[in-house]
Amino acid sequence: MRGFTLVEMLVVLLVMGIFLGMISVKLRPGERDVLRVEAERLAQVLDLAADEARIGARSIAWTGDAYGYRFWRLDGANEWSEIRDSGPLRARDLPRGLSISELRVEAMGPQKIMRVEFTPGGATLAFAIGLSFGNERYTVAASPVGVVRVWPEQGVAYGALAPH
Repeated sequence: MRGFTLVEMLVVLLVMGIFLGMISVKLRPGERDVLRVEAERLAQVLDLAADEARIGARSIAWTGDAYGYRFWRLDGANEWSEIRDSGPLRARDLPRGLSISELRVEAMGPQKIMRVEFTPGGATLAFAIGLSFGNERYTVAASPVGVVRVWPEQGVAYGALAPH
């Protein structure tokens, strides 16, 4: 009975290593995938914040910086406090390398302070939040009637604001 030689075993291990390396590269999400998922998550929580402001009859604000974002609620004493009692509206840090690059609000240029307010009446200004990861870019844009969409790249603007 003859066994395998050391060279044959090394060849098999080498082929398996190459195969597993190729699979792990395919399974790891790329920059564009990570950016798309984060943009879609931001769009969903912004939509939820707008709904919660209407249902709860209290204004909710979103604030962001290059590395993350958080939500605030206006209380009865007209004081803003960070929302900590809601899982979906909790403070979020963005994955490493991903950043919020800008906020544009209807009829205004890029905003230095990234803040959007959702009122109980439901009316809000149209806005667009730019997210970037490496060379990839997505925009989360909302219309004045509350429709929030995610767009790859910069796109063409509604007037001078949200891509369509």
